[in-house]
Amino acid sequence: MTTLPPHTWEHSLLMLAHEAWQSMAAHVVATAPVCDRSILDRAYAHCEAITARHSRSFSLASMFLPADKRRAIRALYAFCRVTDDIVDCDIVDCDGCDAGHELIRWRNQSLALNPPHTDRVAVAWADARTRYRIPVRYAEQLIDGVARDLTQSRYQTFDDLAAYAYGVASTVGLMSMHIIGFSGPEAIPYAIKLGVALQLTNILRDVAEDWRAGRVYLPANELAAFDLSEADLAAGRIDNRWRNFMRFQIQRNRRLYAEAWPGIALLNRDGRFAVAAAATLYRAILDDIEAHDYDIFSRRAHVSGPRKLSTLPGIWWHTR
Repeated sequence: MTTLPPHTWEHSLLMLAHEAWQSMAAHVVATAPVCDRSILDRAYAHCEAITARHSRSFSLASMFLPADKRRAIRALYAFCRVTDDIVDCDIVDCDGCDAGHELIRWRNQSLALNPPHTDRVAVAWADARTRYRIPVRYAEQLIDGVARDLTQSRYQTFDDLAAYAYGVASTVGLMSMHIIGFSGPEAIPYAIKLGVALQLTNILRDVAEDWRAGRVYLPANELAAFDLSEADLAAGRIDNRWRNFMRFQIQRNRRLYAEAWPGIALLNRDGRFAVAAAATLYRAILDDIEAHDYDIFSRRAHVSGPRKLSTLPGIWWHTR
């Protein structure tokens, strides 16, 4: 079995997270925005619809949160989804799309305390962000992370990729912790690792889709170490080089999930099951990749609905 190196990337990411944590007192307003209740309810309902449409796994996992936290976590998801969609529009070359300009507009509007009531995602997100004292700096880091897709399409090392994963995924976990509730800053390293693990699963599942969009998130030096090139990705070639490469990636991915798991105990009890379900359901995508001989070119790895449901009792038992 390949021996994995120590996590050289963790220190710099911890510095970013603690910077945001320490900014909380200066940048979080305790009073929720003034907004008519009916407008707020419609805004949250819109975010729930976005979540249900775009992520069945996230929608299912968040069902196990108390109602107020469930609404807030889905507002967070919708904020992230809109941010992603702005950049994706640029990648697929939508007519008339200026993603850089639109991202600046969205940054100002989505992080405002009282955004226009016509922007339902921004309204719900502003309410959730202030009610749960989510540091604005985390949201800024997420937007900055997603914006990297406008200027960068290749990553040389896993350290480089981990920094990207922090921006687009670990920040989501760090913001989620404020909604769920957690013991203190000792939970931060676990949230960072879980975010990197989740994003790495996304990357391994979406290699073919990303390639078609002109992007390669797999570390270039690791592809070279297994004698692979972008020509192999273009050809969708599955041979022993690719299998060995994917085994290495999945081994590291599972290690990250295992190292992140103890952090669930540092969350409030009413949120542990939801986070454990999200992590377990995502980790199961790796099993599906293996079961289909590492073929992520002709099919998209997924976990079936019945398997998701059959997994939940075991997750509940472990989180008790």
